Amino acid sequence: MIGSKGLATNDLDAMDNEQLAVKLKDAKQELFNLRFAQATGQLEDHGRIKAVRRDVARIYTIYRERELGIRTEPSVKE
Repeated sequence: MIGSKGLATNDLDAMDNEQLAVKLKDAKQELFNLRFAQATGQLEDHGRIKAVRRDVARIYTIYRERELGIRTEPSVKE
């Protein structure tokens, strides 16, 4: 699977919406930094852009499936 460690579908499914929002924010920031590095000619790992884009898409998919009722947000364990 192309993507970051810890961002597999099973891992994302176990997170609540707040944790997903944090992961999405981090992934978007990393994608911005990678694009900036590419524009300035400093990017060494070009495959990383593709991996981060897929991570962002994967997170959005989990969000949408929860909206549609396909997936459920994990219940709080106390």
